[in-house]
Amino acid sequence: MNKLLKYLLATILAVSFINCTDNFEDINTDPNGISNQSLTQMNNHIGGSFTPMFLNVFNVTPAWNYQLQQGLLGDVYSGYMTPPTPFAGNVNNMTYALVDGWNGFPWSDAYGSVMPFVLDIKNAVELGNDPSGDKFVYLANIIKVSAMHRVSDIYGPIRYTKFDDFTTTGEYDSQETAYNAFFNDLGAAIDGLKSFESDSQFVPFDMSSLGGDIAMWRKYANSLRLRLAMRVVNVNPTLAKTQGEKSLSSDAGLLETQDMYINTGFAHPITVISGSWGDVRMGAEMESILEGFGDGREEKYFNPASDPALNGVFKGIRMGIEIEAKGQYGNHSSIGSVIDGETMQWMTAAEVHFLMAEAALRGWSGAGNVKAHYEAGIRTSFSQHSVSGVDAYLLDNTSTPKDFVDAINPINNIAYPSDVKIAYNNTGTNEEQLEQIITQKWIAMFPDGQEAWSEFRRTGYPRIYPVMINNSGGTIDTNIQIRRINFVSNEINTNSTNVNTAISYLNGPDNGGTRLWWDIPGSNF
Repeated sequence: MNKLLKYLLATILAVSFINCTDNFEDINTDPNGISNQSLTQMNNHIGGSFTPMFLNVFNVTPAWNYQLQQGLLGDVYSGYMTPPTPFAGNVNNMTYALVDGWNGFPWSDAYGSVMPFVLDIKNAVELGNDPSGDKFVYLANIIKVSAMHRVSDIYGPIRYTKFDDFTTTGEYDSQETAYNAFFNDLGAAIDGLKSFESDSQFVPFDMSSLGGDIAMWRKYANSLRLRLAMRVVNVNPTLAKTQGEKSLSSDAGLLETQDMYINTGFAHPITVISGSWGDVRMGAEMESILEGFGDGREEKYFNPASDPALNGVFKGIRMGIEIEAKGQYGNHSSIGSVIDGETMQWMTAAEVHFLMAEAALRGWSGAGNVKAHYEAGIRTSFSQHSVSGVDAYLLDNTSTPKDFVDAINPINNIAYPSDVKIAYNNTGTNEEQLEQIITQKWIAMFPDGQEAWSEFRRTGYPRIYPVMINNSGGTIDTNIQIRRINFVSNEINTNSTNVNTAISYLNGPDNGGTRLWWDIPGSNF
C-alpha cells in the first residue's frame, strides 16, 4: 500500500506540473506549502513525470485498457494467446475485421501518457538551467523510445521528431525517419549518462528493476539499441550493422544477466483478463511448440485446461476460427503464474542473448559465438522462470513442434509447417539457424506479444497459423497475415492533412495488409 500511495502521489505531482507551468511561480509562494525551491531540490518537479510513463509503455490499469493496447493486438497476432470470447459476433481483430474503437489505444496511451511527460521533463530541465538535470532528459528519452518504437511497429509512421514544437506537433515522420531518431536518442543517452553513473538522484523515481542505477540504465538503452538494430536488418543492413556493432562495442555493456521490468504497484492486467474475465487462453502455436518440445516453461506460462474432458492437458485455441459462444473454448488453458505479482516485463536478459546470437550469425563484430549465445539465452530463460532440466533440453535433437488438433472442431486442425529442433545445428543453413534462434527467442519473450509479433513479421519465425475466417474484405492476405494496424480514427478526424502525408510514407494503402518499412518479404539473408 505504501508503494501504491507513493506512485499516486508522484502522479498527482506530475499532473499538477502539467497544468501549472504557465504560472509556476505564483502557485508555489504559499509560506505554509512546499516552495518551488524545495520541489526543485527534491527533483519532484521532474521526477513525478516519470510515473505515468512507467505505467503506460504497457498500460497496467485498468485491465481493459491493456487488453486494447496489447491484448487484442500483439498478444494474439504473435500466436501467444487467443480469446475464447467471440467479441462482436466473432467479427473482430482475430478474424481480421479490425475494430477502430479498439485499435486506437496504443496511440492514445503513448500520446496521452508518455510523450507529453517527456516534453514536461525536457522543459523543466531547461527552465532550471542546471546541467545535472540533463540525466533526467536522457532517461526520459530512453523510456520514450521504449514506448514509441512499439507504437511505430504497430502503425508505421508516427509523430515523433516534431512533437515538441506546437506548430509542428501534428506532423508525422516516416518509420525510417523515426527509427533513425530512435538511434540518435539512444546513442545520446548512452553517451550522456556515462558521467552520471555515480548519481543517485533518479533512485526515488525509478519504478524499474534497475533501481535508479544509471549504469544499468545505460545497459538497458544499449540493449534496446541492439533490438532496434536487428529490427531494421532486412531493409537497411548497413544501418543495422552500424548500430548493432555500436551496442556490441559500447562500454555501457548489455543486459546479459538482469531482466528489465517495472514494479507497477498493480496486479498484472492479464491476471484480470485471463483469470477474472476468462477472455484469453493459450494460443495454438504455444501448444504446438511447447508441447512438441516438452518444454518445462509451459507449466509457468499456462495452466492445464479446466475442462474435465481434456484430462488436465495444456490446450490452446487457434486464432481466427468460428466461435459461437465463450463456453466452447473457455475451459482451455488460462495464463499461468508467469503473470503473478506486480511487475511488467520490458526486456529479458534471455532476449539479449538471442539478439547476440543472431548478430554473431550475421557476422557482426563483437557478437561472440552463435551457439554459445543461443544456449545462454535458453539457460537464462529457464533460470528466469525457475525451471529445471535445461541441460537435457539443450541436447534434444529429435523433438519438433507438434501438429495442432482442435479439441472441439477438427476443421481447425493443422500441421505445424516446420521440423525446427532444439539442439543447435551449426551446420544448418543461415535460415535454419535463424529459425532456431527466433523460435527460442519467441518462447523466452512471453508474454510480450507485441515484440513477438514484430519479430514474426520481420523474420517469418516461428511459424504462425493462418486464420480460418478472414473478414478483412480482401485487404489482408490470409497466408501473408496481418502486417500493421491502420491509422486511428481520431487522428483521421482531427489531423487529416498530416495523416494523408503519413499514408504516403507507407508501402501501400492504410490497412492491415500493408507491410511496414522494415518488413521486407523473402529471405532473411
